[in-house]
This record gives sequence, structure tokens and C-alpha cells, in this order.
Amino acid sequence: MGGFFGVASKEDCVFDLFFGTDYHSHLGTRRAGMAVYSEEKGYDRAIHNIENSPFRTKFDKDVNAMVGNLGIGCISDYEPQPLIVRSHHGTYAITTVGKINNTDKIVQELFDRGHSHFLEMSGGDINATELVASIINQRENVVEGIQYAQELIEGSMSIMLMTPKGIYVARDKMGRTPIAIGKKEDAYCAAFESFAYLNLGYQDVRELGPGEIAVLTPEYVTTLVQPGKDMKICTFLWVYYGYPSSSYEGISVEQMRYNCGARLADRDNVKPDIVAGVPDSGMAHAIGYANRSGIPFSRPFIKYTPTWSRSFTPTIQKQRNLIAKMKMIAVHDLIQDKSLLLIDDSIVRGTQLGETTEFLYQSGAKEVHIRPACPPLMYSCKYLNFSRSSSEMDLITRRVIKEMEGESGSLDLINYVNPETAEYQEMVDRICKKLNFTTLRYHRLDDMLDSVGIDRSKLCTYCWDGRE
Repeated sequence: MGGFFGVASKEDCVFDLFFGTDYHSHLGTRRAGMAVYSEEKGYDRAIHNIENSPFRTKFDKDVNAMVGNLGIGCISDYEPQPLIVRSHHGTYAITTVGKINNTDKIVQELFDRGHSHFLEMSGGDINATELVASIINQRENVVEGIQYAQELIEGSMSIMLMTPKGIYVARDKMGRTPIAIGKKEDAYCAAFESFAYLNLGYQDVRELGPGEIAVLTPEYVTTLVQPGKDMKICTFLWVYYGYPSSSYEGISVEQMRYNCGARLADRDNVKPDIVAGVPDSGMAHAIGYANRSGIPFSRPFIKYTPTWSRSFTPTIQKQRNLIAKMKMIAVHDLIQDKSLLLIDDSIVRGTQLGETTEFLYQSGAKEVHIRPACPPLMYSCKYLNFSRSSSEMDLITRRVIKEMEGESGSLDLINYVNPETAEYQEMVDRICKKLNFTTLRYHRLDDMLDSVGIDRSKLCTYCWDGRE
């Protein structure tokens, strides 16, 4: 995934940049970086690997050495950034959030026009942010270049580009990811997560619209390209990726998750002893369920976080599963001989939730009822880097459907998306049996969208129903 933060201030901005960027650490696991500019020293930049150490630890020395009144920072799930680029636009720093699906096509077009080379990353891929910079450099000015990049890229791309005069901020053309603007005396900032600047003394100004391009200086924020009318913001931001204190399009993440849990409870017919959430992403959904159902909320297992890195940090699935298991500490008095209803944000591969369920049985649970807070995932996201899985067959739904359908040529998933069909119910029953749940009931798409509370036409639901 990834997140970014930018600040333009009359005073030194490094303190705000450091903490504002750190507040995006939940959005990425691999790389982080900061770039600053001052008239006296020009550009300065630092990039570090954050796979095994938090952002603050890695950048503690840098923040004490950097100086600048303009700055951009990022948390990245893959490529090193921000980059500092020298071009006919002058020297600028750039960072991005998004996904490019037509990289090879764009690269070939740039080669055909005489572009000389791209630096290859250690994994053999081209740095997506470098590619975006190369596209921007095809046009006569920065704004036209950003527009060209957003039109050329298949997927999504939000951009921060810092010049000595200010910071250009561009939300992807369909608004799949957010950008919020904050203000305090003598400074403006822009962030993926709006809560990132509140404790730094900034107040909300507004969110950029889909495709909007604005420029930030210490004195003002000005729209250079007006937003488009159509939006497809990612619904999964509310379900899982967004931090609980976040809000997107005026809708609170925490409140949406309470709503989600309440609607799950409205349709349920089991009577467990306790309701629990998988830490941390299922907790708010579980609170909403417990509040609506009247069944006590409890924490039968605790996530030990002081020393364990996030479970999806290692690249090898077996290692991720082991770390996920090691982090969960059972509270046996709350599990022994109990019927548990457990809510997680989603079921992707099913491996970790299956092992969590087995862990609860081994700890004395009598029943484990599973309630994912979103519908069955049917498609890999092609707009945002939620996962770098190369195959939709990693999804447990698709594996089970293959078992049901065999090696049929063309597969129509419409009956597996509709919760009223026999095919859907058989799929769910098979997943339930495969993962050894007592019962399994997914959230319905219509109920989940009602939990958000904005017009469905503005929400992306591709990963659940394939609608673009």
C-alpha cells in the first residue's frame, strides 16, 4: 500500500515531517524516506529499510541533521522513495502511492522516444516512482506532466512532487486513495491520513477531489486542476487499511467498523458466550457486534507487539504464519469451554485465520464462529498494492470454486458473489469445513456499503464483485 506526508512551512518543517510521516507506518512495511529543501542547503534526503525496525528508530539521526522549510516523506510497501530527480523542469523530489499495471508498455513507449535507461531495483523491477517521474518529464511543465501520468497509467497514482517553490499534490484520477489538507499558522500540509497532522497543531482544511492537482506553499494551497466528478474510493480503507482515527470523505473509520459489526449482528442467529475481534483489525467490528447483540465483548487472546514485527512483513508465507502465531497470547480463563464468535477484517488465503481457530480449540474453546467483516474476496486488487500476489488462486474463495467447478474454461463468478444463491452457500460451507470453523457467515456487500454511508457509485468494490 503506502502513505505519504508533505509540509510547506515558513519555519523549519523537519519535526512535523518526521512525525507526520511516522503516523503512516501502518500503511507500509518495506521502505521509508524523507526529502527536504532549504534555500541555504538545497535538497537533502534519507531512505531506510523498515522491515525490522520502526520508522522513528531508523530516522532518529536523520531528523537531527536535516534542515528545510519544504519536505515530503513516505512509507512504502515496496520501492525506495522519495526520489530526487534532475530534469528540464529543474530539480525536484517525488513520492507516489498507487499501482501501475501497464509498466512494460509505458517503458517501451519511453524507450521509443529516446529515453535512455531506468535503474533496476534489487528485485529486478523498475521503481514505480522513477517511472512516474519519467512520464512527467515528457511534458513541458510539471502540471501537464502529472496529468499525463495519471492518464497514461492503468491502475491508480497519487503524487507529491516538491520543487523549491512549493509542493504539488495530485490525487489519483478516480480518488481511490485520499489526500487531506491541513493548516496551521505559517504552514500547510498534505497527508494520506488526516489524523497524521492533528497532534502537530494543524486543522482540517479539506480533502482533494478525484484527479485534483493543488500546490502547497507556506502561505496558501491553490487548486491548479479541478477535481473530476466521478470517484471510486477504496472501500477496504474503512474495513481494514485505514487507522481507527482516520476519516475519509467525512466518514470515520472507527464508526464505520462499529456499523459493520452491528449489521453483522442483525443478520446472525448464533448465541455465543463472547464476541471477540482478531487483534487489531477486527476489534472495532467486534465492539459493534457486541453492542448491537448484547453478547459480551471479550479479549480471549492478546497480540504481543512490543518486539514482534507485523505478520505480513516477511516475504515467505510460512514465516508470516509463524510470526502471526507467535504474536497471539491466549487468555485461557476467557477461552476454556466457551463458545466464541470471532470477527476478522477479511479472509484472504485463510491460512492465518485457520491457524488462529486451531489455536483457540487447543486453548480450550468449545466453538469458534467466524464472521469476516467484508464479503468473500473474489479478485486481486488491480488498483492498489494491497498484495503483490501474482495469482488470484491464492484467494481461498477461488481455490474452493475451482474444486467445485473443476477445470472449466471460462468461469462466471456472478453466482458466487450473490449471497442468495446455492453456489455461494456451498462455497461458504466448504471454506467453513476446510478451515474447521464451527460456523462461517460473511458480511453482505449491501450491508457493508450501508455501513460506510456514502453513495455506492463512489465506492470501489472490485475485489468483492468485480465491478470497476
